[in-house]
Amino acid sequence: MKHRTFFWFFLPTGLAMLLFIAAPIVSVVMQSVFAPHEAVFETVENCGPFGCKEETVINQDATRALREAEPLGRFVGLDIYFDRGHLAIAEVGEAWRGSDSMGAFFDRLGNLPFYRAIGFTLTYTFVTVPLLILLGLMIALAVNSLHRHLKGLVIFFSLLPMIVTPIIGALILFWMIDSRGIIGNLIIYLSGDPTLSLKASTSLMWISIIIYGIWHSAPFAFVVFYAGLQTLPKDQIEAAQIDGASRFQQLRFVVVPHLMPLVTFVTLIKLMDNFRVFEEIVGFNAQAHATSLSWIIFNDLSGETQQLSSAATTSVLTILGVAILLSPVLVRTWRDFRGRAH
Repeated sequence: MKHRTFFWFFLPTGLAMLLFIAAPIVSVVMQSVFAPHEAVFETVENCGPFGCKEETVINQDATRALREAEPLGRFVGLDIYFDRGHLAIAEVGEAWRGSDSMGAFFDRLGNLPFYRAIGFTLTYTFVTVPLLILLGLMIALAVNSLHRHLKGLVIFFSLLPMIVTPIIGALILFWMIDSRGIIGNLIIYLSGDPTLSLKASTSLMWISIIIYGIWHSAPFAFVVFYAGLQTLPKDQIEAAQIDGASRFQQLRFVVVPHLMPLVTFVTLIKLMDNFRVFEEIVGFNAQAHATSLSWIIFNDLSGETQQLSSAATTSVLTILGVAILLSPVLVRTWRDFRGRAH
């Protein structure tokens, strides 16, 4: 394709990326280094029948003029990044100096909101992504081996978790694990402990959210892998069968290598999605046991006092976290591409 033709072909996409991706990111980064102006106070004297007294009130005109002159707020640099609500540099240093073991250090980090959220986010991401890929592959292989008259029905039921809105699905499972729900009642019966509650246990709540995340995301992996199985070269499978390869060996040496580009694709997509986990926490009402970076942003933007600079800072840290998570996969993909090119 000629350079001029490629330019006009890419121009609409490039403009859309600048408008809807680059511009919002630049705006968020700018907002993260500015803090709202503080109100301007003044002392006034109020006199009444019983004498005069001084009061401190907000000077509305001066405050409005200051905010109109500098709408972004006052420049604070990286102060918000380093405060207690985010990276908490001072608190982390104090925890390191005051801890006699790594366990005690991590316990202290768990008391800081950002590190508590990043701990759950990373646990959720690194547990759900491999398991949903494995489950999606297993479903795809099972459906691909079914009789053609049964495939349509099984595919329909396999896609139901992805059709359900995430927040609705989380609410349904949350009601089911309640002590009055079918799953909660079953767990209480099997454990023999009538006081057992999944909602009151941090570990059980984490497990419930992770199970729901796998259940909801596995259909996406299934669809991708099932489509990939339809392009599997039949001659390679037949050659492996002639050579006496077992079904497991065919899967390991023929099917999986053929699907590896799709595994990389699913990994990239789900790493980004799961690092931004939010609906599950809200649906399970699990803020007391589990929070994420997306939930912190939501919490900063809700309520009467919207903390825009804090939310922008957490958003930038989330973008950086996603970039760090994706970098090993992208580097490996680039090396494989260069290896095939040479």
